[in-house]
Amino acid sequence: MKKLLFIPVILSVLLGCNSQKNRELQAGDDYCQYVNPFIGNADNGHTFPGATVPFGFIQVSPETGNDSWRYCSGYNYEDKSILGFAQNHLNGTGCSDLGDILMLPFSGETLPDSLRARIDKSTEKASPGYYYVQLPDYKIDVELTATQRTAFHKYTFNENKPANIFLDMQSGVVWDQTALKKHVLDEEINLIDNQTITGYQKVTNWVKRHYYYVIKFDKPYTVKEELPLTKDEKAKRLVLTFDLKSGESVQVKVAISSVGIDGAIRSMEVENPEWNFAGIKEKAHFQWNELLSGTQVTGTEDQKKAFYTSMYHLFIQPNDITDTDGSYRGVNDSVFISETGNYYSTLSLWDTYRAAHPLYTIIAPEKVDGMIQTMLAHQQVRGFLPIWALWGKENYCMIANHAVPVIVDAYLKGFSGFDAEEAYQAIKTSLTVNHLNSDWDTYMKYGYYPFDIIQSESVSKTLESVYDDYCAAQMAKALGKAEDYEYFSKRADFYKNLFDPETKLMRGKDSNGNWRTPFNPFQLGHSSSVGGDFTEGNSWQYTWHVQHDPQGLIDLMGGKDVFAQHLDSLFFLNVGTDKTGVVSDVSGLIGQYAHGNEPSHHVAYFYNFAGRPWKTQELIREIFDRFYLNKPDGLCGNDDCGQMSAWYIFSAMGFYPVNPIGGEYVIGSPQIEKISLSLPQGKTFTMEAQGLSKENKYVKSVTLNGRPIESYIIRHEDIMNGGHLVFTMIDKPQNQ
Repeated sequence: MKKLLFIPVILSVLLGCNSQKNRELQAGDDYCQYVNPFIGNADNGHTFPGATVPFGFIQVSPETGNDSWRYCSGYNYEDKSILGFAQNHLNGTGCSDLGDILMLPFSGETLPDSLRARIDKSTEKASPGYYYVQLPDYKIDVELTATQRTAFHKYTFNENKPANIFLDMQSGVVWDQTALKKHVLDEEINLIDNQTITGYQKVTNWVKRHYYYVIKFDKPYTVKEELPLTKDEKAKRLVLTFDLKSGESVQVKVAISSVGIDGAIRSMEVENPEWNFAGIKEKAHFQWNELLSGTQVTGTEDQKKAFYTSMYHLFIQPNDITDTDGSYRGVNDSVFISETGNYYSTLSLWDTYRAAHPLYTIIAPEKVDGMIQTMLAHQQVRGFLPIWALWGKENYCMIANHAVPVIVDAYLKGFSGFDAEEAYQAIKTSLTVNHLNSDWDTYMKYGYYPFDIIQSESVSKTLESVYDDYCAAQMAKALGKAEDYEYFSKRADFYKNLFDPETKLMRGKDSNGNWRTPFNPFQLGHSSSVGGDFTEGNSWQYTWHVQHDPQGLIDLMGGKDVFAQHLDSLFFLNVGTDKTGVVSDVSGLIGQYAHGNEPSHHVAYFYNFAGRPWKTQELIREIFDRFYLNKPDGLCGNDDCGQMSAWYIFSAMGFYPVNPIGGEYVIGSPQIEKISLSLPQGKTFTMEAQGLSKENKYVKSVTLNGRPIESYIIRHEDIMNGGHLVFTMIDKPQNQ
């Protein structure tokens, strides 16, 4: 085994309290009652309703489909039947993977021809750490819960017919039917005894990965049938039957490891040794309630549900993929040991650097050092920091190197559970040594990515990389590296090379300095699948991707008035798909603004920089009212591993990290009456929106600890020192 040495995490967090109708939630309250795991299950939210614990390796959940973009999480609320229940799933991603070890209980002599079972939607229930549904055609009650590394199923058979479980080891959440047949590359299954199955699989879809498992039943099974394999399939499909009377249950425990079968067995022995479903369910509930209780909310029932569900989605990942002894399979398939016992994956960094990771520094600071240590461990092996890490592997999805802002943000905020010099060298290497989607030689030669050399996403790659350069410059400055500071600061201005003064938009440019012609600023791009110069967006959406230098963008456009007018156009320009094309990720539209996708998330706050804060305030309310609703299709886009949820949490409190590493937050307009955060060292930060109502959506004044805030900025230390932020709300814009 190889060993990576980590510095122990130093920070700890003190978590506090919960809610009922329009009162503050108190110690002992049940915060989990305000989580609705069905939010985002329909349309393209791509969330799942099943059971998991905070940052857990397991997400046991129903699957209603597994072979298209509709089923990135394996589940869509609109479906009325299921394939079964699998052990792990992704939360709100735009790509598919996981869905390992599918099980479908059924009763009777024969397996259903469709390999599906109808569910009674009226019985479906979900809460943090628990899921329940009835299968009416078979009179079966299904319950699911989980620990960090184990899934726990309970199937109650309510009629006098043979009780069976269909075990499908070929299944997985994949791109399409072809991938479904081919995604198992290698497998081994061992029927150890009539209550135990162990095995191993090597599978591929988004990433290639290994997993090892142990399945334990509380009652003996008999193999009733083994289904024949079709071309390209390798893994078994078994029908297991049990000798039960009506009303009796079969309980199933499943543990998974990336390292080996022994690790899976050890996880089950440590975390879930008995057959106490109610006890495991209660422990999962307690873990969630303790975490959620660190934030106390005063508001309506729907507001509480939206807020606590957002927190729930935020804390589903990153996922700790270690075994109980700290071992994990890393990016190069070697096995390592983390001395801290943690190694985090499901790092959707293109999304989460914007608000999710800054939010972790406030409400889950005890996790931050471990996340940074993980990124540095990835770099030690792979040669560059993670871009999009899943199951410890690199999938290269999305662009730029956005582990950089996450690390710099943590360092500048004082997190010290990692070696700063090592972290900086990892950043510098990642931003100067070529790797996939990061051709630094071309970038430096031209000062941008020319579209005739970098033939897809050239503008987006430039703008996203520019922000990473800015972040590297700030860490270099803090470490006293003057030469590096100058180097990366120069690169942080490269966005100016793609600003077209005639259209006042970001525009592709070739290696000879010629603008992209003809130029359609509405045309959407989506990686290489659609082509073009943009990533899941168009020129109107990406022009504002200058998070670190809004004043520089204002100057390029010709001043605040022109800048504001151009912003107005962004939010009012409605054009048809004949001009834009169709990209599924670009959703939640207000004009050309796309709240369903991350590059737009900071843009509403830009009106503050143009001296028009009331327009930010109007837009924040519109986004809340339209795009965050307490229903399955209540999200306007993929939750993207908590980033959509983090935007909600920050904006509900009345501020947002436009520049995620800047150590400051831009004032918006609070959307909930009162929110209190329990912070380290027993401190509390409270936001209060006095007079907030449907009509009173504008901010008259803001005070912090009784002192007026004259600017539109509060700083990170203002929050972490504890205090009282008070907004006075009115029904008319101020300073218009």
